[in-house]
Amino acid sequence: MPRVCTVCTHPSKAEINKALLDKKPYRDIASRYDTSTATLLRHREHMPRQLAKAQEAAEVAHADDLLSQLKGLRNKAVNILLQAEKAGDYRTALMGVREARACLELLAELEGELDRRPQMNILMAPEWVVVRATLFEALHPYTEARAAVAGALLQLEAGNG
Repeated sequence: MPRVCTVCTHPSKAEINKALLDKKPYRDIASRYDTSTATLLRHREHMPRQLAKAQEAAEVAHADDLLSQLKGLRNKAVNILLQAEKAGDYRTALMGVREARACLELLAELEGELDRRPQMNILMAPEWVVVRATLFEALHPYTEARAAVAGALLQLEAGNG
């Protein structure tokens, strides 16, 4: 008969599971709850999937909460902007514009509508220009091959590759 998991029967099972889900160091958990790291590793393998799903759901809920807080900040900035504009306080209105813009940029970035990663047009890169010229020079004696490569490169450059 297989042995019963000592963590599953441990009086602090819930706390141990939470520590494991929070990705606390196994050594710390083991010393705190008087068990071994090997026992924790074995337990982790059969720990109820619902606990892992609950942790994921909590993380998603936290992200949703942060997103709604950000939207609230954006709305607040816009309201302050409108009030300052009505009062003729253009300095405060401009600060409201700046804050509203920052909130909108962050929201767009979080929602995947704004990508701030650097982009490079490889077709304009000096290295590609040299490679292309070298290819055509090497293919100069082979007219048909040169024409085929040129056609394929034109299609690729046009985005039809």
